[in-house]
Amino acid sequence: MRVSYDRRTDTLSVVLKEGARVAESDEDKPGVILDYDDHGDLVSLEILDASRRVTEANKVHFETVEPGTAAPR
Repeated sequence: MRVSYDRRTDTLSVVLKEGARVAESDEDKPGVILDYDDHGDLVSLEILDASRRVTEANKVHFETVEPGTAAPR
């Protein structure tokens, strides 16, 4: 998985499946673009005007949770 933020375009991208071919894109909500592969699986998403929609678009916190424990909120 790869997360990137482009300050120039103010776009936050989350790629869930590297190298997957995008067969269809859908702007589910204004400014949120979802990309799907041939099987209908979500492969990436893009958030436009990210600095307005996301807290600290240039900062990412990644955490794994052990089975049987609740994820912190």
